Amino acid sequence: MNKTWLIIQREYLTRVKNKRFLILTFLMPILVVGFIAASGYLAISGVEQRSIAVIDPNGFIKNSLKNTNQISFSFPNDVDTTNYKEKGFTDILILPEFKKNEKSDYILRSQKSMGLMLQESISNKINKAIEDQMLQDAGIQQSILDSIHSASNVAELKAYEDKGKSSKESNAGLAMGIGYASGLLIYLTMFIYGAMVMRGVMEEKTNRIAEVIISSVKPFELMMGKIIGIGAVGLTQFILWIVLIISLTSVAMGFLPADVQSQVATLQQTNGQMAAGGMAQASESAMKIYNIQHTIATANWPLIIGCFIFYFIGGYLFYAALFAAVGSTVNEDPQDAQSLMFPITMPLIFSYVITTMVTQNPNTPIAFWASIIPFSSPMVMMARVAYGVPSAVSYWELILSMAVLVGGFIFTTWLSGRIYRTGILLYGKKVTWKLMFKWAFKKS
Repeated sequence: MNKTWLIIQREYLTRVKNKRFLILTFLMPILVVGFIAASGYLAISGVEQRSIAVIDPNGFIKNSLKNTNQISFSFPNDVDTTNYKEKGFTDILILPEFKKNEKSDYILRSQKSMGLMLQESISNKINKAIEDQMLQDAGIQQSILDSIHSASNVAELKAYEDKGKSSKESNAGLAMGIGYASGLLIYLTMFIYGAMVMRGVMEEKTNRIAEVIISSVKPFELMMGKIIGIGAVGLTQFILWIVLIISLTSVAMGFLPADVQSQVATLQQTNGQMAAGGMAQASESAMKIYNIQHTIATANWPLIIGCFIFYFIGGYLFYAALFAAVGSTVNEDPQDAQSLMFPITMPLIFSYVITTMVTQNPNTPIAFWASIIPFSSPMVMMARVAYGVPSAVSYWELILSMAVLVGGFIFTTWLSGRIYRTGILLYGKKVTWKLMFKWAFKKS
């Protein structure tokens, strides 16, 4: 055990002290926060502006085509398809005279192609105007219609998880994002750190360093030392990323204008009780920040972080042992490693595909079984846990998944250890999976 600990220390310290590790660890949070900030800035400032001239023989469309932050509608009398560009318009909308129960087409001519979302927005506004006019023709006054439209926009869906006698607000969009991000991170780390284990074993074997180490350390101790040491590097990196991202986000919040910070604090103190009055007095920026913070607070972060650490470690141990076994059988030809890695990487890729589906449908039969089987459970269960426990995942499912994963990595570690002890000292022979299974299950 003492020798295994020494190997763990060696693998951990040599990588943590590496300049690439330090640069990546401290640069990644800056890039993440910068990417989020840049995305928000582009979402606000990168909006396409369109100025549309409308030719309307009906007369009632004008009241419904309201200007937005992207589209400005005008109803000039001296503009047509030949001169709208010279008049300073980007588009011209030519409407026919709409007749009752007759389908009519209208034309949009543009200097540059208009995006699908903007086209659908214009189409919806025109259809709404026609609907309102038909209701007015049926005897309903415009003032009544305006009152109905205003009143119909006050409803907002809020979902809650029932937990015995209490309930907690939940957010499906946030759960989907957390599940997808967690699954993606675990997927990437399986490849990155699993391949790191394999390359480390291959280098020691090809450089004949393993022969020297094996003289004083058992092969299984060497394999476990490398797996745990490199896994600890990954876990350290994740913890540092979380701490740095939270710190950078807090610092970024400090650069907000004082009045915005004050409005956000007021909204947080009222806890949504003053939604009608408090929100009306707050700026749009303060409202957005409050809504983001409120949405993030709906997640059960202690459970999510705890499960993420468990499934990261469990999934890493499960796959890293297999990567180590492959690395021990490879000689100088890297193509041998690629062919032997295929049966390991395919379950990973397939699990990621399932995860993308489970983030939208967490309670299907395939979601249940994929969250139990250890080949896919690290990613798939995280996608389900984000939706809540026990609302989406019952406690017995979570415990069963964890127990099966623990059993799975114990089995793969045992299996890989038997392959490793033979393969690490084998040179000059091409190894196949069939031969590896013979090593694994032969009688000692």
